[in-house]
Amino acid sequence: MENYQDINARTIDGWVEEGWEWGRPISHEEYVNAREGRWNVLLTPTKPVPKEWFGELKGKRVLGLASGGGQQMPIFAALGAVCTVLDYSPRQIESEQMVAEREGYDIRILRGDMTKPLPFEDGEFDLIFHPVSNCYVREVKPIFQECCRVLSPGGVLLCGLDNGINFLFADEDKRERLHTFPFDPVANEEQRRELEECGDGMQFSHTLEEQIGGQLEAGFRLTHLYEDTDGEGVFHEHNIPTYLATRAVKEGPPAPGR
Repeated sequence: MENYQDINARTIDGWVEEGWEWGRPISHEEYVNAREGRWNVLLTPTKPVPKEWFGELKGKRVLGLASGGGQQMPIFAALGAVCTVLDYSPRQIESEQMVAEREGYDIRILRGDMTKPLPFEDGEFDLIFHPVSNCYVREVKPIFQECCRVLSPGGVLLCGLDNGINFLFADEDKRERLHTFPFDPVANEEQRRELEECGDGMQFSHTLEEQIGGQLEAGFRLTHLYEDTDGEGVFHEHNIPTYLATRAVKEGPPAPGR
């Protein structure tokens, strides 16, 4: 069987070609606005990340993890951050490169699979920006461990996380049949067929124990969080949170001068 990471890269490439919301790069005007201090970015579908979560971005070494597409990293580059982005979708990588060339800033762009050890040195970054993407990964705890490794002491991890509610029903409109958790199409052939029929790639549910507990186990201290909805659909209409954003800090004093 083809590995699920490659299935998801191909699926996301197709979504980008169809005009996927999370694959549309920012405009030149949005980049200029960011340089002038008018900006916001999203970790989850609708709520902008509070600016105080970032601190001063000028000179900060920022990793966009599964953050390709030319949406967030151009904003951070406009604010003076030293940016690196890692993504597994070739089309998201292309969009990232296109915006950087259009606006004339430097950024290190790598195609990589975040389920593997990250291709970075220990303590290489001051901040990791990790929008909702753990739903495309079967095991999340190793990702948090790698994030902790590549952050400097005192570094910040910002995550967008799916809380699992989107995986409850086999048919969201009818809401007649509940899935059994975990939702895992690698282990469950019926769940795999459902995703294939919808063209949704390979997606996985995760508990808060895995996602928040996994950050704590890796060596992070949770400082802030907020919840968010899908922005559309039945759960959004009933104001049911389906995502959360977290801010966590790697324990230990920051390196001198950081």
